[in-house]
Amino acid sequence: MEQRRMQRASFDRREFTLASALALVSGVAITLTACDSESAPTGPPPAAADRAAAISDNHGHAGVVTGAQLAAGRELVLDIRGAADHPHSVSLNAADLEAIAAGRKVAKSSSTDLFHAHTVTFN
Repeated sequence: MEQRRMQRASFDRREFTLASALALVSGVAITLTACDSESAPTGPPPAAADRAAAISDNHGHAGVVTGAQLAAGRELVLDIRGAADHPHSVSLNAADLEAIAAGRKVAKSSSTDLFHAHTVTFN
């Protein structure tokens, strides 16, 4: 009888693999059920995406506010030259950047260069 108990206490490879897999799966389930909706997220928040502008009467200009610029929230002067042969710029203040990051529409006039300006619209 003692020998039989000792034989049953040992696992063959198949039983060991099955027991290990069950232990692993149950550990994952415990980890998942331990999380609750009240838990605070860990790590940095996701980076804001870059936002491209639509430019009126466009002839090669391009304007993009980067995710880093949106996250910083400091006013900036954006160069919208793009592939055009002349410059334009548009000034964006902190409130403009906050609105752009939130997906709200922001329309600004560019600088006047070569006797014309453009309306630069985000979102």
